[in-house]
This record gives sequence, C-alpha cells and structure tokens, in this order.
Amino acid sequence: MEAHYIGFNMWVNAVEAAGTTDVDAVREAMWGQEFPNLTGGIAVMGTNHHLSKPVLIGEIRADGQFDIVSQTTEVPGDAWTDHLPESAVLESDWKGLGCGMFNTQTNTCVQLTSNY
Repeated sequence: MEAHYIGFNMWVNAVEAAGTTDVDAVREAMWGQEFPNLTGGIAVMGTNHHLSKPVLIGEIRADGQFDIVSQTTEVPGDAWTDHLPESAVLESDWKGLGCGMFNTQTNTCVQLTSNY
C-alpha cells in the first residue's frame, strides 16, 4: 500500500512537471522523482520504474505492533531477480533501453511477446 501511495503522488508530480498526461512525457518525468516514504526516508523512482526504499527488520510485539531492530539506507528496487535463470538475463531500463523487459542474451525487448 505504501508503494502505491508513493507512486501515485510521484505520478501527480510527474504530470505537473511534464505539463501533460501524455504517457511518454510523464514516464520521462517520473525518473528521479522523490517522495517521502512512511518510514521517515525518501523514496526515489528509478529508470526501471521501481522505488528505492529502506529494508526494515522488526520483531512483533504482543500488541501486534513492531519494534524495528535493523534498518538499511534506501535500497534500489530491482525489476528482475538474478536468482532465477529465466529472469537473470532480463533488465529493466526505460531511460537507457526504452524497455521494461530487455533480454541481455538476445538483445531484444520482449515484454510484449513473452512472460520471460
């Protein structure tokens, strides 16, 4: 839910910066957008359309709330995992590659024709 809240507000800011709701103009205005996250830091939109956010590790209390026992600085979001062979070859870079599912083995943008 937090990512949707942040993303929507970033979209609003990008529309205002672009001066239009045109998809290509807004997409370019999204890169680098910053918005406060709900843990006290700043979320940043990457060129892969994923947010940079901190990782928090906590312990649940008896009242259902959490005590944070460890927290990182903001970690860039990654669109594809390197731990699965079928997605390890994929890269998402809308600014440099113009593609959210670029296959580095075939050098093709495959998001419109394949799940991988």
